[in-house]
Amino acid sequence: MDLYEYQARDLFEKHGLPVLAAAIATTAEEAHAAAIKIGGKVVVKAQVKVGGRGKAGGVKLALDADDAREKAEAILGMVIKGHIVRTVMIAAAAPIESEYYLSILLDRSNRTFLVMASVAGGMEIEEVAHTAPEKLAKIPVDANAGIDLAKAQEIVKAAQFPSDVAEQVAHVLLKVWELFKSEDATLVEINPLVKTSDGKIIALDGKVTLDDNAGFRHPDHEALVDHAATNALEALAKEKDLNYVKLDGHVGIIGNGAGLVMSTLDVVAYAGEKHGGVRPANFLDIGGGASAQVMADGLSIILGDPDVKSVFVNVFGGITACDAVANGIVQALELLGPKATKPIVVRLDGNNVIEGRAILAKAAHPLIEQAETMDGAANRAAELAAK
Repeated sequence: MDLYEYQARDLFEKHGLPVLAAAIATTAEEAHAAAIKIGGKVVVKAQVKVGGRGKAGGVKLALDADDAREKAEAILGMVIKGHIVRTVMIAAAAPIESEYYLSILLDRSNRTFLVMASVAGGMEIEEVAHTAPEKLAKIPVDANAGIDLAKAQEIVKAAQFPSDVAEQVAHVLLKVWELFKSEDATLVEINPLVKTSDGKIIALDGKVTLDDNAGFRHPDHEALVDHAATNALEALAKEKDLNYVKLDGHVGIIGNGAGLVMSTLDVVAYAGEKHGGVRPANFLDIGGGASAQVMADGLSIILGDPDVKSVFVNVFGGITACDAVANGIVQALELLGPKATKPIVVRLDGNNVIEGRAILAKAAHPLIEQAETMDGAANRAAELAAK
């Protein structure tokens, strides 16, 4: 779960990181009141979960409360990279002298944690890595050892932080590690981490991603979910413990195993090029040991998507036997009744494939077509969606 900047800022404050006063507003009048409370110059910042807000005009300096009201009115309702700005953060302005970068993330490829630190903050870290790689320190962190003061000082030295801020940055890094570990995050990023004109180090902007798989340990994280912005189908799938992601195409996809589903997305996209550019409508992995009920739940969600014009069920029977999948499809259609109106192309292979195909043949449901090959099924599903 990616957090909004104001949520990341609140987590920073909770864990003792140095931050500036801030408040959120959903109207221009609320922004005016927040600016009065904070006092002085403030920065009005669009709260969207994408980068490039400044370039899009979503971050503006306000000289006083009246100016903050005007700036908030201009930003609220903006669309930044497809995201509507419904909330702004009003933050105290800082007299910035230098900008730095600091982050801890899960490095999946190397199966470890990674600290990235740079004295070239305030810009996208990808740009720093490309244009000035010598200014970006990448230090692996052993999950068992973590980050103590000696490790923090090693990282600060490797990133070549100036001596007058090195000790402050090392202690900030210790607090970032504590946040990362205790909140079960996969990313904690401060960009920029700034030195102000009075020599203080402040976390001026932050990004935090929390691991949903650790949600059972953090009931308080539920309050961080933006239900208004959550796709209704994704929310329903989450309630049913389904691994579902909504996409922008028209062929609904169900498979068992993430690798098979990813391959299915590619095959459908390729087949769709011959049928007017038809693309997959979702990612849905029912898992390796899914029951008939799980199959029914998944199909119900996909058939409830108005963008879906056809469905491709692609299952290789292993732990999940093909007869269980077939029963799930039949069960789902029985539950949906007249609400089910979209054609379903089914490709079964593997464990109990003969039994599974027989179940579907016996059901003889008018919406179901069977295909023997993955390519053939993808082509047929794309063709049906195009029609």
